[in-house]
Amino acid sequence: MDVLEFITNHTSTFLALMATGIFAGILAGLLGVGGGIVIVPVLFFLFQSFGVSPESAMLVATATSLATIVPTSISSIRAHNQKGNVDFNLLKRWAVFILLGVLVGSWLVTRIDGSLLTMLFGVIATLSALNMLFRTGKSALFKQLPGTAGQSVMGTSIGFFSSMVGIGGGTISVPLLTLYNYPAHKAVGTAAAIGLIISLPGALTMLALGSTPADAPAGTIGLVNLMGFICIVPLTVLFAPVGASLAAKLNAIRLKKVFALVLLVTGLRMLAQLLL
Repeated sequence: MDVLEFITNHTSTFLALMATGIFAGILAGLLGVGGGIVIVPVLFFLFQSFGVSPESAMLVATATSLATIVPTSISSIRAHNQKGNVDFNLLKRWAVFILLGVLVGSWLVTRIDGSLLTMLFGVIATLSALNMLFRTGKSALFKQLPGTAGQSVMGTSIGFFSSMVGIGGGTISVPLLTLYNYPAHKAVGTAAAIGLIISLPGALTMLALGSTPADAPAGTIGLVNLMGFICIVPLTVLFAPVGASLAAKLNAIRLKKVFALVLLVTGLRMLAQLLL
């Protein structure tokens, strides 16, 4: 089957994946949220509409999301570094621990049932939504970051849980860092670099070690759906500036609350599908 015939036979799939990229890009620029927290649930439900089982859909959504984060995080790192918002000293202290967590987490993804990942993502999405709704602008709980042992646990946990649910570092690391009185702008910039440390080894592990499910969507190698990667990445990068332009014209705080509500419903829906 040649490329043109493949595209013709899967036109609806390509269009749906392209729409996912546009949606993720606009939201990333508009609200400053990481693409993974958007891409994973969209792909999870999208793949199921193609007849993929919920377990397989979650595995492929997780790995594909991590793959899409690699190029977008590189672009984000450059932008934040130009503003001096990437804390390389923190990265030097955390990198090994984040990588350790990623390697363990991404290896587990290739070995465990997708329903466990669905539960984990549902919990993380729900907690993230509640944090956006109720903790935005609140004061820090601690005056400074903990010592070496505490920071090693933080780095390992960020890498482990983020890789297991297909998200970059921002969803977990930004609220965690700001709890310790860490400057919010530096937390966001540094999270972009953390996202690269998470996504690159995580995606490669799931690509190389993952066994492609029998009902995986077309174009899946290992656990990474290459069709999704090809469609989502360029459109996410292209439409992120569109979202940023909209943010300058709209009430970003109110929009973030709306997104938090949508994320809360999404997380609860994933848990409900699993448990009910």
